[in-house]
Amino acid sequence: MLVKSMGTPVVVPTIFDDFFKDWSLSNFSNTDTTLPAVNIRENDDEFIVEVAAPGMEKNDFKIDLDNNVLTISSERTTENNEVKDDYTRKEYSYQSFKRSFNLPRDIVNQEKIDATYSNGELKIMIPKMEEAKPKPKKLIEVH
Repeated sequence: MLVKSMGTPVVVPTIFDDFFKDWSLSNFSNTDTTLPAVNIRENDDEFIVEVAAPGMEKNDFKIDLDNNVLTISSERTTENNEVKDDYTRKEYSYQSFKRSFNLPRDIVNQEKIDATYSNGELKIMIPKMEEAKPKPKKLIEVH
């Protein structure tokens, strides 16, 4: 609402301004969903991808490999109902993420990729092909 005060227009908020404001600009979720932290380690035998995802279950994850792109995704919906004497409260929570990684070509053994989930950490072991593993030092004898 616009009101003139001594010749100067002044904006006075009304209850309608609060009611019709753009709700999409506000975050009403208390879950603050973000992408999980990921560590990638490499040793002589494999690559290890570690994803921090506490509170999840192993069946919440979908891991697929398509054209050397490893994709880790998760969708989880929870519903909480609370019924008391004179009211009912329902709350829904939705969490999802998707991370993709390009695997090096002709280095990883795609058939033997394995994943485990324990103590809030998803661990994906990506073994290297035998040809890609470092060879031991070889002494060449001079004849």
